[in-house]
Amino acid sequence: MSIDCQWQALYERIWRPEFFPKWASGLSEADLRKESGAWVATGPEGPVRIRFTAHNAYGVMDHFVEPGDGNEIHIPLRVIRNGDGAEVLLTLYRQPDMDDERFAADAEWVHRDLAALKKLVEETR
Repeated sequence: MSIDCQWQALYERIWRPEFFPKWASGLSEADLRKESGAWVATGPEGPVRIRFTAHNAYGVMDHFVEPGDGNEIHIPLRVIRNGDGAEVLLTLYRQPDMDDERFAADAEWVHRDLAALKKLVEETR
């Protein structure tokens, strides 16, 4: 998603886990909170643990979601320079046993969330 904001300024504004619920609908609905040094959200099956990449100089905002089944889902997220603006890139991996319809729905969800991030940033500059 292209965002009209200098990439480093954008990264500095949005990298903190506390900012994710403002645009990532799955986290806004899940009550993201810090418990015992870890980030936890309430998922449909119970608590979900989330690890976030530490602040860095490269625009990396990866996160790792453990939905309670012992598996961890890696979600690569990057803010990169695009001229005077930025691109926010999220890699969506198809999960095991995910059919085409579910994968397409997840891709659309990601697109809606990135569009919400764009709107939030560009309207509140």
